[in-house]
Amino acid sequence: MAGDKLRIRFRKRGDLRFLSHHDLMRAFERMLRRAELPFRSSSGFHPKPRVVFALSLPLGVIGLDEAVEIELTEEIPPEEVLERLRSQAPAGLEFVSARRIPPNATGQVVRAVYRLPVPPDRLADLAERCSALLARDEISVQRTHPHPKRVDIRPYVLGARTTEDSLLLDLRVTPTGSARADELIELLDLSDLVDAGAVLERITLELHDEQAVTEPLAV
Repeated sequence: MAGDKLRIRFRKRGDLRFLSHHDLMRAFERMLRRAELPFRSSSGFHPKPRVVFALSLPLGVIGLDEAVEIELTEEIPPEEVLERLRSQAPAGLEFVSARRIPPNATGQVVRAVYRLPVPPDRLADLAERCSALLARDEISVQRTHPHPKRVDIRPYVLGARTTEDSLLLDLRVTPTGSARADELIELLDLSDLVDAGAVLERITLELHDEQAVTEPLAV
């Protein structure tokens, strides 16, 4: 069928970081309708817009490089789609870019980078802990869903290092699994910062068919 498919990059921050993934999907549906965009719908008794997010964002985490793919029933210039969505977007949701992709293309996430602000007095010791963590052959964590089990997340950890004010975590994402930022934050004894109000950010979301935005992190 003739139509159009766009990959859109957007940011989700401010109070919207507390919006669940399910609620975000409903917000996108409302925006598409209000922007009068001719979106393609799924079949069945309860049709929904054919909107696919590359990777759901954990509740409370800011997303600065998120990706969503939207199917339309007719071709519309990507910039026009952006402008229409921007006119309907709530505060905290920012549409950054849009580009046309082949109808059968689907972006598969291969890498995600997270940033956590860290007080200056914790950085020196943290750099040493990052080095020790990456030196391990196995990083075992306990997971409870869908059932309790121990998981080795070392194959998914590409890097962990400090900057002048933050911790950066570089994680590999595969169809069969990945590491979670909160797991590494706990292993690095930083969970208290999150409990005290430090906000985790996902700053890079790399797809398999796009050039890397940043090089993999080193220690």
